[in-house]
Amino acid sequence: MSTPAYWILRYEQRILTLPADVTGPLLPFGHAADFGLADEGLAAGQFDGHPCRTADIATLPAHLALEATPLRALFPQAGDEVFALAGRAVQLLDWQQQHRYCGRCGTPNTMKHGEWAMQCPSCGLLAYPRVSPAIMVLVRSGKRLLLARSPHFKPGVFSALAGFVEPGETLEQCAAREVREEVGIEITQLRYFGSQPWPFPNSLMVAFLAEHAGGEIKPDPAEIEAAGWFAADALPLLPDPVSISRRLIEAALAGH
Repeated sequence: MSTPAYWILRYEQRILTLPADVTGPLLPFGHAADFGLADEGLAAGQFDGHPCRTADIATLPAHLALEATPLRALFPQAGDEVFALAGRAVQLLDWQQQHRYCGRCGTPNTMKHGEWAMQCPSCGLLAYPRVSPAIMVLVRSGKRLLLARSPHFKPGVFSALAGFVEPGETLEQCAAREVREEVGIEITQLRYFGSQPWPFPNSLMVAFLAEHAGGEIKPDPAEIEAAGWFAADALPLLPDPVSISRRLIEAALAGH
């Protein structure tokens, strides 16, 4: 019999958890068959000393009281560890769905034992989970922070500048290019702050602090709705606490 595990089950693009008023972990625990699954799904890591597995589920188990929560809304009730596991799980499930066939010869892929890899049994091509590196830059000018608003943000929310790394580009080159393209200024004293896997859909955010080196803010209307310099006592709405952008802004405000 298989080893029982904690499960990150995705139902209609939402994560199934135990009710919020339940004492203990919110992730359901048991064997694959307990949830009507025909196989063991994908390994997603460890949680609370047990394996954690993930699978898409087509039908809600009638005998279990499970709640379906959008991934973005999971953090406030589940915390950092569960949110990170769920983010990994969603990326793995998407990767498995999107690489069912070999991109070179069209043969159905199989899972390679011992690692997250889909392998073509015909030509041997390997497909690994996609990770898209993206930079984030918070620019300072004295005690003011450059914050900008993208059209896809929640109403009123401003954040640091961000963009994807292009082929053949270093993180440092990407940071300078994105700032220049999005708001028309130059930066200096670029300093690494931290990183965060971000499953919307498959990014690795790499965050930096930088100083303003010159130029006036001229937002690119295709990317930025509004941008400006903000003092600590006159900040707009900020991103959710779960995001590295919020931690980056708070660190800058604290003088780091």
